[in-house]
Amino acid sequence: MGITSALVLLAVIWFMTLFVVLVIGLETQGDRGMKIRGTSAGSPEDPRMGRRFLRTTIWAVAIWVPACALILSGWVGVEDFDLFSRFGLAGEPWPGD
Repeated sequence: MGITSALVLLAVIWFMTLFVVLVIGLETQGDRGMKIRGTSAGSPEDPRMGRRFLRTTIWAVAIWVPACALILSGWVGVEDFDLFSRFGLAGEPWPGD
């Protein structure tokens, strides 16, 4: 795995983790009963995005390091995700046939 592949993997994991972290501990304006005119009741009251980005980064790196270790060890490779060959869509016979 090259450095570009590692960074792309980190970016994918980071954004997936961000979507999970964004809803954890979220208090909306509707929950607090202090809705600002012109906003949705589902708008965050105090989003604290810096703290959420930090938590996202910590969790993403904690997931990314083992993922990179699995890929670099050879346990998981590109062949494991090659669905065209695996399901016989690439014109090759199914493995074991």
